[in-house]
Amino acid sequence: MHFSRSFVGLVSLLFTKALAAPSDLRSRDLTSFVAAERAIALQGALNNIGPNGSEVPGAGSGFVVASPSKVNPDYFYTWTRDSALTLKMLIDEFIFGNTALLPTIWDYIHAQATLQTVSNPSGTFLPEGLGLGEPKFQVDGTRFNGAWGRPQRDGPALRAIALMTFSNWLLNNGQKSTAKTIIWPIISNDLSYVGQYWNQTGFDLWEETLGSSFFTIQNQHRSLVEGAQLAHDLGVTCTGCDQAPEVLCFLQSFWNGEWIVANINVDNGRTGVDGNSILGSIAVFDIDAYCDSPTIQPCNSQALANFKVLIDTFRATYEINDGIPEGQGVAVGRYPEDVYQGGNPWYLITTAAAEFLYDAVAQWEARHNLIVDETSLAFFKDIYPAVTVRQYNSGNANSPFFQIMDAVTAYADSFVAIAEKYIPANGSLAEQFNRDTGVPLSAYDLTWSYAAFVTMSQRRAGQYPASWGTRNAAAPPATCAGTSTQGVYAPATAAGAPNVTSTCQVNVVFNVNATTYYGENIYVVGNTSDLGAWQISNSLPLGAGGYTSERPLWSVSAYLNAGESVDYKYVRQEDCNQPYIYETVNRTLTVPACGSAGITTNDAWEGPVGTSGDC
Repeated sequence: MHFSRSFVGLVSLLFTKALAAPSDLRSRDLTSFVAAERAIALQGALNNIGPNGSEVPGAGSGFVVASPSKVNPDYFYTWTRDSALTLKMLIDEFIFGNTALLPTIWDYIHAQATLQTVSNPSGTFLPEGLGLGEPKFQVDGTRFNGAWGRPQRDGPALRAIALMTFSNWLLNNGQKSTAKTIIWPIISNDLSYVGQYWNQTGFDLWEETLGSSFFTIQNQHRSLVEGAQLAHDLGVTCTGCDQAPEVLCFLQSFWNGEWIVANINVDNGRTGVDGNSILGSIAVFDIDAYCDSPTIQPCNSQALANFKVLIDTFRATYEINDGIPEGQGVAVGRYPEDVYQGGNPWYLITTAAAEFLYDAVAQWEARHNLIVDETSLAFFKDIYPAVTVRQYNSGNANSPFFQIMDAVTAYADSFVAIAEKYIPANGSLAEQFNRDTGVPLSAYDLTWSYAAFVTMSQRRAGQYPASWGTRNAAAPPATCAGTSTQGVYAPATAAGAPNVTSTCQVNVVFNVNATTYYGENIYVVGNTSDLGAWQISNSLPLGAGGYTSERPLWSVSAYLNAGESVDYKYVRQEDCNQPYIYETVNRTLTVPACGSAGITTNDAWEGPVGTSGDC
């Protein structure tokens, strides 16, 4: 289904009317509300994209800013993940007929080509692509040097998916050369990263847990399958795409028999019930997929059982959900143990719950049947009590199949109604809304919230992206193997990337034992440009993912020029704007010769320690 060219005018009209009479927004029927809010959300996302976004002065061309909020929380940065999800939405809107979005798409393409080459705390672009795992940058595309949960391995996969969606549109519209020459080099770098690092741990989409993330693995698999097909169509090679079956094999590890565990290979004290799981399934939604596909589509029995567990968990978590019975939508958050900003529902996850259900209905209707098994039975019982374990085939409008479709659709609508209840009259979307009162809080005008509302609206309107090839994806092997493929990285100069080069470099892992208090961070700074040339603003932040009371380990991996002599020391960053504390010793190492194996330091902090300022 496509919009006519009049859609652009309709968006403008709806947005103008919504702002002119915001009090009308919640007094309409649900369909009218969705139409009006969709227009507001689309414009809200565009307002946060440089260089012309009205809410983000100073943002560079094509850079998507997470939120205009600069204080409590400061989200005035560009995240690779949020940006890619937003552009995927805009590219779909463009394909559905909103041609006015084309310049924004091209701005993003040029910005990402350059961004891939920016050296950052996750590493350099060359020779190993490590910098592609950096989660966020300044809004002008320069490095963010603060302590953070890094690397995050979902960004390259999501960016590749967005750019492949646009590339396929170019192919279908006679612009193969453009897709091959300008865009494929960007995609190729990201897919190389996925193929090389998919089986290494990273931080999840909430940037809190170092482990293996369901959301990340799902999107990594999709990117490699889609990449292999696009490479075939363009007549190029996809380095890393051969890993798709192994990634799919690993994806099956997240099901524990009752729900999908959001993060594995980690012990964070949580149940693993997490909105991550439905965000993953809607991100890899394929209208042509079979419901028993191991990609775990929305209509998959495991996904449905997990959905019930997730929703029932939040039904009992938030005061604003009190009294809402099973089979009715509720406000949905990240995970029940969440304490960030008070641990509240998120707009984008509440609308994602609706999108998940619209996706499932679309898949059943496309297949003309629905199979209820023991795994999914409890999900269906909530909304259609007469359901039994069997196959339901489409028939007339009063058949059980269509009665179930109507029940699931009504269930989806009830989540949209929850969102409508807590969206302000002017249609603005923050990150969260209070678990007790429903009042919006945390970052305001969150770009991802706006993007999520639009994608939900697309599915509710029956607008589905083209298949990404689930039916043709290679089956997972009988036994999983943690293999990887060495990536091939080159700057996408045709898209505007600088023609960066690399001398021969060798991996150096800086490990230091340093007991710290919560809120304190450790950096390494040295005499080489890769270590900041003694400038703390360009030093490398270490990560505490391996920190324990027995071994207070801080660590960072860096590539340094082969054979050079390096002087360095560690630095403590104190909280409450207290001054940095430098070690009292100067350390020295010699990087091995070109072609040598990497080295790892085994240091222990020497010098004064810090104390919390209790701010």
